[in-house]
Amino acid sequence: MTTNADETPKRPRRRAPAGAAVLREDVTEAIRAAVFEELAAVGYARMSIEGIARRAGVGKTAVYRRWRSKLHLVLDVVSAMAVLGLPVPDTGSLEGDLRLLYGVTSRALRHPVASQIIPDLQAEAARSPEIAEALQKAVRDGQDSVASKIVAAAERRGEVRSGVDADLALDLISGPLYWRSVVIRSPKLPKHYLDTLARATAAALIAL
Repeated sequence: MTTNADETPKRPRRRAPAGAAVLREDVTEAIRAAVFEELAAVGYARMSIEGIARRAGVGKTAVYRRWRSKLHLVLDVVSAMAVLGLPVPDTGSLEGDLRLLYGVTSRALRHPVASQIIPDLQAEAARSPEIAEALQKAVRDGQDSVASKIVAAAERRGEVRSGVDADLALDLISGPLYWRSVVIRSPKLPKHYLDTLARATAAALIAL
């Protein structure tokens, strides 16, 4: 008995993976954005998975499929800040690179959302070693990556000596602005403050 080619049994179409197998990136990013908004609005202690889901326009299950708790969600979002990093300046001079970095960092730290979230997470970090570690990584890694490249470029140009202490250089570059913007939370920087800070920091690095 012959079989007509048109009668050949067709393979059943494979169903697209569902459930935990599919995590839409746009939904994930909407949830991450909602975390920042919720942190700024109510703080870590009062934020909830329900509030995050409502803000992101998704169901709670969409959040729980990605993170098992509020703590793990916040840790992931904070840690992701380190990956984003800051643009590496390339102005051709140490002072110019520092001035550009300070301008970008100052705007980021003084953004209404960041100015609400960072102090709140610092308070939570005092009670949670996990949050403390993630916050330190986010702040230090992001700054360290840029600072080390600024110093390396200055070394190549002969502006600073070779082998400058990397940790001390990072403290000199990042410490003053972070202190004024995040710790003291000065409402407004004095006129020409960033110019003066860049000039003073460059002199300090050259003196190392």
